[in-house]
Amino acid sequence: MLMNPLLDFSGLPRFSAITPEHVTPAVDALLEENRALIARLTEPATKATWEDFVQPLEDANERLGRAWGVVGHLHGVDDSPAIREAYNANLPEVTQYYTELAQNLALYDKFKALAASPRFADLTAAQRRIVANELRDFRLGGAELPSEQKQRFGEIQQELSALSAKFSENLLDATNAYTIVLEREGEVAGIPPDVLQAAREAAEKDGKAGWRFTLHAPSYVPVMQYAGYRPLREQLYRAHVTRASEFGRPEWDNTPLIARELKLRREAARLLGYADYAEVSLVPKMAQSPAEVLAFLEDLAQKALPFARRDWAELCAFAKSDLGLEAPEAWDIAFASEGLRQKRYAFSDQEVKQYFPEHKVLEGMFRVVETIYGIRIEPDSAETWNPDVRFFRIVDPAGPRNGDERAVPLGRFYLDPYARETKRGGAWMDEAISRRRRGDAVQAPVAYLVCNFSRPPSARDAEDATAAPGAKPALLTHDEVITLFHEFGHGLHHLLSRVDYLGVSGIHGVEWDAVELPSQFMENFCWEWDVLRHMTAHVDTGEPLPRALFDKMVAAKNFQSGMQTVRQLEFSLFDMHLHHDFDPDGAKTPLELLEEIRSRVAVAIPPAYNRFPNNFSHIFAGGYCAGYYSYKWAEVLSADAFSLFEENAGGAQGVLDSRTGARFRDEVLAVGGSRPAIESFRAFRGREPRVDALLRHNGMVEVR
Repeated sequence: MLMNPLLDFSGLPRFSAITPEHVTPAVDALLEENRALIARLTEPATKATWEDFVQPLEDANERLGRAWGVVGHLHGVDDSPAIREAYNANLPEVTQYYTELAQNLALYDKFKALAASPRFADLTAAQRRIVANELRDFRLGGAELPSEQKQRFGEIQQELSALSAKFSENLLDATNAYTIVLEREGEVAGIPPDVLQAAREAAEKDGKAGWRFTLHAPSYVPVMQYAGYRPLREQLYRAHVTRASEFGRPEWDNTPLIARELKLRREAARLLGYADYAEVSLVPKMAQSPAEVLAFLEDLAQKALPFARRDWAELCAFAKSDLGLEAPEAWDIAFASEGLRQKRYAFSDQEVKQYFPEHKVLEGMFRVVETIYGIRIEPDSAETWNPDVRFFRIVDPAGPRNGDERAVPLGRFYLDPYARETKRGGAWMDEAISRRRRGDAVQAPVAYLVCNFSRPPSARDAEDATAAPGAKPALLTHDEVITLFHEFGHGLHHLLSRVDYLGVSGIHGVEWDAVELPSQFMENFCWEWDVLRHMTAHVDTGEPLPRALFDKMVAAKNFQSGMQTVRQLEFSLFDMHLHHDFDPDGAKTPLELLEEIRSRVAVAIPPAYNRFPNNFSHIFAGGYCAGYYSYKWAEVLSADAFSLFEENAGGAQGVLDSRTGARFRDEVLAVGGSRPAIESFRAFRGREPRVDALLRHNGMVEVR
């Protein structure tokens, strides 16, 4: 009998061999093995030591995590009906196991015994932190609850997992369901040629004439930004902001899911003895209380609002004078903003995009991290889930060269760059394998980097999009370049870890409001001339980005930064209030709460039919509930961290200073979650974080 590929942990996932039929047998086998192990570990005869107790439990949970991680990954990037069915069928079983684990008093007692034992002092700092985190998580998992409340807590966790998956599926299905085909050239005037080419090929694939547009970002965003035909923008906008709401198919409406999730989260929090879910969420984070987070957000809002109001006034004036719009509507904002930027700075995103072919962007991004971190990135090969996916390895330049059997990589990663109908939207990093020590050997980490860029139009139906004869490369907007750098920052946090213990290796154990530090830090390099000039080549001429155009980009960098900042604060305040002082059983709806927050911090108010909460996946289908503020919180840290590179940019390497990079790698990336994030920041920066660099980087400092 052939081995189930999901149970093969000898190397990388065997994607070509995995089928949906493998999921249930693999999950069943692993859960049975793990439960049998836990029964042995909780026997009185098992010593409460790292070797006898913690290590075997970590080994077992890693196997389950790796197998289920592959299933969850395929659910996100290749969501066929069969894999969706297999995922949803097994999700309750996996959730039940982790709930049992978190509530197992015998396991909890073993960890407490280890923490109280004389041998605890002999453990490494990383091991001691893992034990402390486990004790905390047992409390948050309901281990101390009476049996009846434990059962209810477990039921809540199962239902929340199912609701989260359903929320994401509804949004993907609603996004995929909408298309519009236009046949008159006047209706597509202004839309960039490469977007039109992709739209024409999409229409031809459906056997239709004209241009086919969808709500997926590579199609939707450029239409909103460039389409001169206002009815098209309005139609697409309405469809986009009403996805998964009562305006569409009832079975895809996320409204009842939101209400249910909020009630269940509050009930779970109160079972644990907390007033609200925000308090629970903040226990493992840097921020100490909802009040501290709200004060941080409100203070930043007060600093940003004058700049946001100025941005809005300028946009309204331009819309009236140049576009003949008395007041721009929501579907006009991206279009008018692009027009104002072109008028003020004499360039467009589309012009800049021609200088960012995907292969040059990757070369440039790799050059940055190779220089500052002293590593080398090389192409590698592995089985993948789609022909577009590429694979790379990170090696030590001082070690054996690629191809040498002694060349053990520091880490490896998959890159899945293009949008597909079977792939959820957005961009993310996830782990395939985490670093840990196994005997005398180190298990090298492996990451998934996933984006949703446009495939090269002329290679759209080719088996290999990057090698189609005569194909032009994919072109990235500068915003997409920033997104790629952001996700690679997460990836490097995972891949450059030097921690040997799984529970705090890489991103494991890192406070959620600090986990965005390495990713947002990487974004800063996208605004440096010494970086961009090495990662650009015009798609037709091969010429690098002209310095004059770069200077225009820098001048426009903080264009509407006030509006962008208050928009993020709007989302963060909505999330925190929703999980802190909002009553899910009260008369007020989440949408009404959002409208109240907008009245205080927003400058552009969307139409009444906007249903933003229904597609707010971060907090209803991701890990950011009562944690969306983390983006702004960590942005303070990342801007301040990058300012040290700016201060040390006087040498030959400029901002790519390898000495500063080595410090960042050693004190932030390499230590993962083995110590509190604030200690890592202080060790790198030499002081407490300051907000000054963030305000300066965003142009929100008054020049006198």
